[in-house]
Amino acid sequence: MPIFSISSNNYGCRAIYFLIITSYIYDKHLIMSKVIKILGTGCPKCKQMTALVEEVVNENNIDAQVVKVEDIMDIMTYNVLTTPVLVIDENITVKGRVPGKQEILELIK
Repeated sequence: MPIFSISSNNYGCRAIYFLIITSYIYDKHLIMSKVIKILGTGCPKCKQMTALVEEVVNENNIDAQVVKVEDIMDIMTYNVLTTPVLVIDENITVKGRVPGKQEILELIK
């Protein structure tokens, strides 16, 4: 279902609506931040990954929301068998190991 519908036959109005919709989508995209999830039940590696990701985000002023997912049922929805898991914008990027700060930075950007 579209966000906006155009029912006018006036082509000038359609052009204006198109510009408004395009501007809205563009502005919304600019203000959206990345969502970074660390999946893990609380083991030392999971805690280490969480700390590293938060450090990288803070040191580089990255607009991102860091979320720790510890509920096993939520983790299972990602179909992973080993933790920790780094998920960036719902894409699994690292699983079963703790990446270095440089690798985390490259994955986030």
